[in-house]
Amino acid sequence: MLARTHLSITLFFVLIMLSIVEYKLVFVLTAFISTFIPDVDSKFSTLGKRKSFRILQFFVQHRGIFHSFIFLILVTLFFVLFFPVLALGFFLGYSLHLLADSFTLQGVRFFYPFGKKSSGLIKTGGRIETLIFVFFSVINLAIIFQRISLLF
Repeated sequence: MLARTHLSITLFFVLIMLSIVEYKLVFVLTAFISTFIPDVDSKFSTLGKRKSFRILQFFVQHRGIFHSFIFLILVTLFFVLFFPVLALGFFLGYSLHLLADSFTLQGVRFFYPFGKKSSGLIKTGGRIETLIFVFFSVINLAIIFQRISLLF
């Protein structure tokens, strides 16, 4: 999926969970940043376009280890142990990215390099993805306006 769709989906869940999180700004920023990380291995992605990631892209394939629960769990565990304030936001943004990509034609192998690839029917950048982006964007705006109206 495209970065905008990942962000829109992540924003929806961030808005839902925001009331139960103590460090709200850290949670929001961590969730948004972590939703970009799985695509760092693609030279066409938001982060992957940066030259500093080109060396990494030489060693790993796109939708390989960075699109796996194994990587997600290891990094989340690291955060839980050493930077617990980042753990929930990281887990949320990263796992939503993996879940969304599992519905695309390219799919993901959740337990890379083991197991079967999980894939769906959504073409990245296609009509269905655009509808998903619009759907989540409209819902997000409705939630934001509803919360703003409660202030007055």
